[in-house]
Amino acid sequence: MMEQTQRYNARLLAMEIAALLLALLFLVPFYFVVVNSLKSFGDLMRNAAGWPEAFRWDNYSKVWEIMKFPRAFMNSLLITVLSNAGLVLISAMAAYRILRRPTVFNRVLFVLFIAAMVIPFQSIMIPLVKVASEVGLMDSRFGLIICYFGFGVSLNLFLYHGFMKSIPLEIEEAAVVDGCTPYGVFWRIVFPLLKPMTITILILNSLWIWNDFLLPLLVLHSADIRTIPLQTYSFFGQYTKQWDLALAGLVLGVAPMVAFFLLMQKHIIAGISAGAVKG
Repeated sequence: MMEQTQRYNARLLAMEIAALLLALLFLVPFYFVVVNSLKSFGDLMRNAAGWPEAFRWDNYSKVWEIMKFPRAFMNSLLITVLSNAGLVLISAMAAYRILRRPTVFNRVLFVLFIAAMVIPFQSIMIPLVKVASEVGLMDSRFGLIICYFGFGVSLNLFLYHGFMKSIPLEIEEAAVVDGCTPYGVFWRIVFPLLKPMTITILILNSLWIWNDFLLPLLVLHSADIRTIPLQTYSFFGQYTKQWDLALAGLVLGVAPMVAFFLLMQKHIIAGISAGAVKG
């Protein structure tokens, strides 16, 4: 028994060391970004992996002014919050209807939503721009939010659909017997029970929308409504690349999402575990 315990402890220690080394490997890009954001351009070109010769904290103040960071931050925040709100409401209601009313039409509709997940975005960029131009969605934060509704609803509906299978139907039937309307059943009974999955979806959507570059690049053209990734791209021109300022802007843009993810990461595990209770 003692030998088994020692063997188990040695194996566990080896696994922990391997996991720690793997985690350090994934942290290497963060090291390069943060360290190089504190260097001058010349120092960065001479030795990108080394420690700064002199810490250039003024890189961040320059980036703050050049990017007009408060405005870009509010644009990203507004788009992320409103897109999340719409995606949660649309996906939750659609998933509930499809699951609780398993008609042929709803089953086909669910399959179409799932099939849409495998279509690469690059294959529909040109049609998207043409359609958005025709309906007046170009160069508009509202238009970008509508586009996020279309691209995000499939995955969110799929996650909600799987999670709702773990909710006993008897709870809803009891609410109907007590006189609750169909809308009341959803908003008072079902939707509060979706909290673990809702938090998971909010986190995943926020990481996607906040850091997205290609879709805002296609839709947003005016400088006043650009998001943080678009403003960061302004440091890269045809003949010049201001890596020192670009990396400082990248740190400022990523920091809010890193903090948000660290605060909410435990809910991802909880949501995934809860959604796996039933198949």
